Amino acid sequence: MRTPSGTIAERYSRQALFTGIGPEGQQRLLHAHLAVVGAGATGAAAAGLLARAGVGTLTLIDRDFVEESNLQRQVLFDEADARESLPKAEAARRKIAAFNSEVDVRAHVADLVPGNIHDLLGGAEIVLDATDNFETRYLLNDYAIEQGKPWIYAAAVGAYAVTMNIVPGDTACLACIFPEPPGGGVETCETAGILNSAVNLAASIEVTEAMKWIVGAPGRMRRSLLSCDLWRNEWSEIAAGRPRPDCAACAQRNFRHLRGEGRPHITLCGRNSVQIHEHSRPVDLAEVEARLRPHGEVRRNAMLLRFQRDDYTLTLFPDGRAILQGTSDVGLARSFYARFIGS
Repeated sequence: MRTPSGTIAERYSRQALFTGIGPEGQQRLLHAHLAVVGAGATGAAAAGLLARAGVGTLTLIDRDFVEESNLQRQVLFDEADARESLPKAEAARRKIAAFNSEVDVRAHVADLVPGNIHDLLGGAEIVLDATDNFETRYLLNDYAIEQGKPWIYAAAVGAYAVTMNIVPGDTACLACIFPEPPGGGVETCETAGILNSAVNLAASIEVTEAMKWIVGAPGRMRRSLLSCDLWRNEWSEIAAGRPRPDCAACAQRNFRHLRGEGRPHITLCGRNSVQIHEHSRPVDLAEVEARLRPHGEVRRNAMLLRFQRDDYTLTLFPDGRAILQGTSDVGLARSFYARFIGS
């Protein structure tokens, strides 16, 4: 067991003075392992708060890279990260190391999918959602119920923030409240914009709820779906204190998302982009760079390669996954990938 040195004790002294945490709760935080899925706006804010609170081990999972448009709201990144197109998980790890080197940050540049979820989240005691899509959230929900592990749903768009605690066997799960993913068009920060204050509110609430679990105060955790619109000053709650008796996930334990049923191999991922999933097809980035140089502008680092041709920019990761910017046409994206990377 790690015992705080004088320096560590001083670092967290104001937090340990809070009666809800105290010295014993701080010890629990120092030995805790939490995971944050998504290192964008909500994830960066949540990870920063957890690291400053002294969480011992922090797993960060994100599939994306830093862009200039992120800097308005994604608090762990700077202009140099955007210029280098650093993967968000790695950029977050570096920033956290600069202000709290005691935290063991395990950064994974990956898309969370059924094939890797058990490996990536296996050691975490509680999982915080900071994703941008319901596909991954339903996957998290299945995994958490299967493992009997709590997770916290959180989202922000426009001036709107929403969050809910899911404690398997105790509270309602995501599928209890939303048996099916929302239909029709769903607003995103690309279509509705976003206030950085809404992001930070969602992250602050979910981090506080996670800390309640870690320090041994689960009875203090909220048992509702909380939503608020900061611009209109509107707050609402939906009771989520009990599982739904006919819920496919937590009552029937039908984990179809965890089995990967109906999971697409190519998906829209916002900002006029398409993501191509190729998880079992590793590529040699150096070899691809040499092959692509005659066809357009290529930049590469150890974690990704960026290829620009005409109006399109392809970001390729070592596992074969790619994001094509400049189109939302799935067919065009598939054709572009096959043409320049192969199929």
